[in-house]
Amino acid sequence: MLEANNRSYEERLAACKMIVSVDDTTPTFLGLMAIGKKPRFYLGGTYIQFLRIDGPDHMSRIIDELEIDGRILEMYNLAEGKFKVYNKRDIEVLSGPTHVITSDYPETAFRQILCNAILHRRYEENNAPIHFYWYNDRIEINSPGGPFGDVTIDNFGMPGLVSYRNRNLAEVMKNLDLGQRFGFGIKWARETMAENGNPPIEFQVSNGNVCCVLRKKLS
Repeated sequence: MLEANNRSYEERLAACKMIVSVDDTTPTFLGLMAIGKKPRFYLGGTYIQFLRIDGPDHMSRIIDELEIDGRILEMYNLAEGKFKVYNKRDIEVLSGPTHVITSDYPETAFRQILCNAILHRRYEENNAPIHFYWYNDRIEINSPGGPFGDVTIDNFGMPGLVSYRNRNLAEVMKNLDLGQRFGFGIKWARETMAENGNPPIEFQVSNGNVCCVLRKKLS
């Protein structure tokens, strides 16, 4: 179909909102985030600061650090890689006829919270990164930019309630299988945390920031 419609490369990019127009091929914010070569060079806050901290607070020893940047999919994949490296898994073979695998943190919960942080943060006039800090007893994911639109400090996290600060980015992330546009991501994260034996997710929400705390599975 792409070959049959005879559209130029510029026309296809413009249709996908990756450039301003056919006549103005300046990359848009969406184009930089989705297919740009160096998004962070033009958008200072488009990266994730990862720290693995061997202790309960920021005064403890840092044993791993990485500035994770690149396109959306590259950022997520690199952050997920760090998650898998440090997420300890247990295999239970005595309690039933089949073995049961559990982990310190459920991957679904991490995925939903990190994707929400990438999608809903405020990129304009803000060079602060998303913070992905892993302490011995918890993970904290901190996103610059508070609630937006119909979402407020008081109703934050209610199932089905969503307003997109970055509407076009939401569509791209959906197509990259990095999220859904139904407003149930936090609900799914809460459910998988409970199923895995973790304490409830904590949200610290202000007008300028959202911090999500995932606490380690109870022993």
